[in-house]
Amino acid sequence: MDVLAVALAALLALAAVAFVARPFLDEPGADDDRLAGLTPAEQERLQLLERRDRALAALKELEFDHRTGKIADADYQASVGPLRGEAAEAMRALEPRMPESPAPVEKVDARA
Repeated sequence: MDVLAVALAALLALAAVAFVARPFLDEPGADDDRLAGLTPAEQERLQLLERRDRALAALKELEFDHRTGKIADADYQASVGPLRGEAAEAMRALEPRMPESPAPVEKVDARA
């Protein structure tokens, strides 16, 4: 009788684990792929974000390697400028565009 209870408890535990783990083991369907439905503007923004992140990660790694002595000062100076330029260019492209300022308004003298 005890063997039957242990086997039933093990079977119940296995079923519970399978039930809980099932959502994590299922492959996502094509309808879950949100990148496929991006507009061209959203795709461009995503590319700019990735470009910025790559440049910033490279700068961080370059800084670390320079501080730890893996990269000489001359090599650091040669590499840091282009990486900063790449990051700045991507960040500028990501900034929202400000509308052109309207023509200045002339003050009207109310006493006239």
